[in-house]
Amino acid sequence: MTDSRQHRVDTLRQAARRKSEAKTKAAEAAIRTLVKRGEPITFQSVQREAGVSHAFLYGNAGLRARIERLRAQAPRPPPEGAGSDNTIIQALTSQVTHLKKQHRDESAALRAALEQAHGENLELRRELARLGGNLQPSTTS
Repeated sequence: MTDSRQHRVDTLRQAARRKSEAKTKAAEAAIRTLVKRGEPITFQSVQREAGVSHAFLYGNAGLRARIERLRAQAPRPPPEGAGSDNTIIQALTSQVTHLKKQHRDESAALRAALEQAHGENLELRRELARLGGNLQPSTTS
């Protein structure tokens, strides 16, 4: 390689190293800030706070191990409102189940009443046929 080319390569390597060091410092500062605020340490939260890419965090073995360790240590409380969401979901599920049962019971009762009405109609038709249709209208005064 020529000296000028080697100089450019060295300059680029130094710039890349400085950029990587700056990103590492930003990620470490972001982790400290998140810990101070009591926020969960995740790759996404560190990425957002530090302004670095997920690929950088996953590619840096030291940062990756630290984030994974901190993430595993932190208790994971349910997100805000998750309890009320679960309660609402359970209540609605219970209500839907109750309504379905009520609908099945009402449908069964209506089917039974319909069968009974069909049976009565059949009996009345047979009686009418037996009498030969010679029914006199009754006069009521």
